[in-house]
Amino acid sequence: MNTESLESLVTTARQQGASDLHLEPGLPPAFRVRGALRVAGEPLPAAALEAMALEIVGTEHWHVFEQKRSFDCSRTIGGVRCRLNILHSARGVGLAIRLLASFQATIERLNLHPDLKKLVVPTHGLVLISGPTGSGKSSTLAALIHEINVTEARHVVTIESPIEYTFRPRRAFIRQREVGRDTPSFEQALLDAMREDPDVLMVGEMRDPETMRLTLNVAETGHLVFATVHSGSCAEALQRIVLAFPAEIQNNICAQLADCLVAVVCQRLRFRADLGIRLPECEILRPTMPVKAFVRNREFFRIPQALETGAEHDMWTFDRYQKWMAKQKHWHIPSQADESPDTEPVESIPASQSPSQAIAPVAPKSTPASPAPTVPDTPKTPKEPIEIEPVEGGLQEVLRKLK
Repeated sequence: MNTESLESLVTTARQQGASDLHLEPGLPPAFRVRGALRVAGEPLPAAALEAMALEIVGTEHWHVFEQKRSFDCSRTIGGVRCRLNILHSARGVGLAIRLLASFQATIERLNLHPDLKKLVVPTHGLVLISGPTGSGKSSTLAALIHEINVTEARHVVTIESPIEYTFRPRRAFIRQREVGRDTPSFEQALLDAMREDPDVLMVGEMRDPETMRLTLNVAETGHLVFATVHSGSCAEALQRIVLAFPAEIQNNICAQLADCLVAVVCQRLRFRADLGIRLPECEILRPTMPVKAFVRNREFFRIPQALETGAEHDMWTFDRYQKWMAKQKHWHIPSQADESPDTEPVESIPASQSPSQAIAPVAPKSTPASPAPTVPDTPKTPKEPIEIEPVEGGLQEVLRKLK
C-alpha cells in the first residue's frame, strides 16, 4: 500500500461525507459519517500503515514520533485538508484523520446564527468556543477569524496544534504558528505574542493551567482572544477553567474571568435527515452584570437561569436556538462549488504589498459618456488613459478638420 492508497481512502471518506477516518493495523478502515462509525473494506496491513506514517511524518521527525509515540500534523491529501494524529497502539502504527471542510469557513456557510458576528467587534477580552470533541469548534474559530479578515485591518496571531485552516490575508495581517513546528509550546507562543503587537490572538486549545493562565493574562492586557475548551455547556466551560487551578488561586481566576469575558459559545451538531447534513446548535452566554457576579462568586449553577432570561442581551439557550432553526428555510449545503482559495496559504500577494492592498477598491459606477471619434493608430490596450480635450468651434469644426 502506498500514498495513492491513502489518497483513495481519504477520497472515499470524503465521498461518503465522513468527518473522520480511522486506520488501524489488521482492521478495516472505519469512517465516521454523521456521528456514526462505519467499518468497511479489507483489513490494512501493519507494514503499509507504518510506511504511510513514515511518509507523512518524514525521516527528519520520525525520531520525535518514536519518542512520543504520537505525532500531530495537518496535510492536504487527495485535495482534502486533513488533521492527522499518528499513534502507536497494541497492533502497531495507526492513523486518526479528521477531514476538514473543503470550503472557507464563514458564519453563513457553517449555518451559524448571525449574532456570532458580534463577537469580533470588541477590541479586548476573551471569547470561549466550547463543545464536545468533533462539534466543529475549530471551524467556528476559523469563521470568526475570517470575519475579522474581511472587515477590519487587525494583526491576528493564531497558535494551533496543528494548523487546520490556512488564511489568505485580506484586510487583516495574519500570522499562523504551529506548535511543534514554529514554537515549542502554547506557553512559549503566548509569551512571544505579548512582544508581537497582536490585536487578535487565537489559541487553538487550552489544555493545561499554564496555557489558561497566560490566555487570561493576554485577554486582560488589551487583546481580543479566541480560545476553545471541551465542555457540554457554557457554565461547564467556565467551571472547567476555574477547577483546573489550585484551590488557593481559584478566586483570583474567577475574578479574571468575570473581568475579561466577552462571550461563551457552546455548540453541538445535530443531523437533519431532510437536508442530509449536520447543523450546529449553540448556547451563547454574554457577560451581563448578573453573569459577572455569578462567575466572580463561583455560582456557576445560576448561569442557566441567566441564559433563560437573557434573550434581550443576545443570549441563547439550546432550546431557543432550536426554535430559531425551526423557522429557518434556507440553509447552506456544502458542495464542490464552495471551495475557496481563501483556505490556501498566501502565495499570489507580492511581499512588497500589504494585505490591505491585495483587494483594490471598487470604483463607483458613473453614467457613460458619449462615444468619442476613433483615432486610427491608437493602441487597443494603452498603458495610460487617453484624455481628449475639447476643441473650440464645436462639432462642425472637428468634422471640418477631419476632412
